[in-house]
Amino acid sequence: MSLLFAIALSCVFVTSQVMAEEGEVVSYDGFQVWKIQPSSGEDQQFILNIIALFDLELLSESRLARDPMDVLVPPRSQTKLKFKLAERNEISYVVVISNLQTAIDNQKTSPNRITSNSKAAYNMDWISYHRLIDIYDFMTYMNKTYPKLVQLTKIGTSYENRPLFVLRISNSSSPGTRPAIWIDGGIHAREWISPAVATYIIQQLVEVPANAKLLANVDWYIMPVMNPDGYEYTHTTDRLWRKTRSMSSTSSCRGVDANRNFGYKWGGLGTSTDPCADIYRGPKAFSEPETLATSNFISSKKNQINLYVTLHSYGQYALLPYGYDVVYPPDYNDILALAKDATSKFVKYKYTVGNTAAVLYAASGVSSDWAKSIGIRYSYGFEMPDKGFNGFILPPSDILPVCQDFFPAFEVFANKVATCCSAATTTTAKPLTSTTRPATTTKPLTTTRPATTTKPKPTTTTSKRTTTKCSCICG
Repeated sequence: MSLLFAIALSCVFVTSQVMAEEGEVVSYDGFQVWKIQPSSGEDQQFILNIIALFDLELLSESRLARDPMDVLVPPRSQTKLKFKLAERNEISYVVVISNLQTAIDNQKTSPNRITSNSKAAYNMDWISYHRLIDIYDFMTYMNKTYPKLVQLTKIGTSYENRPLFVLRISNSSSPGTRPAIWIDGGIHAREWISPAVATYIIQQLVEVPANAKLLANVDWYIMPVMNPDGYEYTHTTDRLWRKTRSMSSTSSCRGVDANRNFGYKWGGLGTSTDPCADIYRGPKAFSEPETLATSNFISSKKNQINLYVTLHSYGQYALLPYGYDVVYPPDYNDILALAKDATSKFVKYKYTVGNTAAVLYAASGVSSDWAKSIGIRYSYGFEMPDKGFNGFILPPSDILPVCQDFFPAFEVFANKVATCCSAATTTTAKPLTSTTRPATTTKPLTTTRPATTTKPKPTTTTSKRTTTKCSCICG
């Protein structure tokens, strides 16, 4: 991967945005999504140069030269792009979304829809996308209806003062003493399938008797929407908004990429110092109340949580540490084996499994790297379906199939966590060191060098009494 390619890709992420006045509803009428297929690294570089020249937005990227590239093309650029691509016979393309606004309108929840859920106590189903109030009402209902099984905790508030909720599911007489799995969604606002899958997992664990076995030896912590401000903004104003909604002291552009804001290798490759960029890392690590509150809560449970999953879209990837560079933790083969076992349960959707920076792109300050760095052995990021024919605008008809296909992976995860932690220990899991694999991989895509990392100050509770802690060192 050439240095010129990396610089071009970084520039695309910095400059390509659909701009609107604050509060103005963003329309994507006439915008198209093109899937452009390069056949070589030279083709890939040529496409990136065109994207930068025409100020287009790259919706998906990959470090692999022959992977397709999804590009958002406004009406003014469609003819120019067509003629420019014709200069290279090796490059082909297909218009996968002919009018993005029409696709967005079709995806939005109808206020008069007929729900398939027989429980009128909550307005939640998996045949439509839901606003934040539906999700929070659903979590509240679960807490009130199943108080011996479910506990709802407010772990903080967002920049715009929305609550940050985590649901713990446990049938233990002493919750918090067993190994646990953490799942979060909605860190990127526009990835609507992520909260949908997270809420589906909650419903399956709590209300389906056949899944009681998944609660036998494992506790669950699930946070469906880590970025509630951004999520609501995608429903009211800009469907493709990605970041948080915090104000900048140096720019009129708002928001931070919450998945570049965690305090491990913060400020490195795959991030931007430009507040207007979609991958803006923020002024310091954990600058966002959402990432700080989440990290504080997880840190307080790090001796219990042995598997971390963060849900994203799109592309169908199971991503393993590390993302900040093509670096592999010493227990990578164990983490990889579990990921392959879990994804083997998928029937409809096939996932690419591998190191984040090697199979997708370099990204620093991501939540899954940070989770691994504090000693959580198994840490994964999942890019949910599809592979780009709908992209972020996945139709409501696909929600339930995605959820049903994905859920069996968590039986694999639960069995692993329960088995490897069945012999509890009082030894605290220590953060693992990293190793770089032999130089058979290409360089990371982006070239922004690491800045000085601001260390987070998570709140932790110290107790003098002996508590059960799972080191979960499996081989």
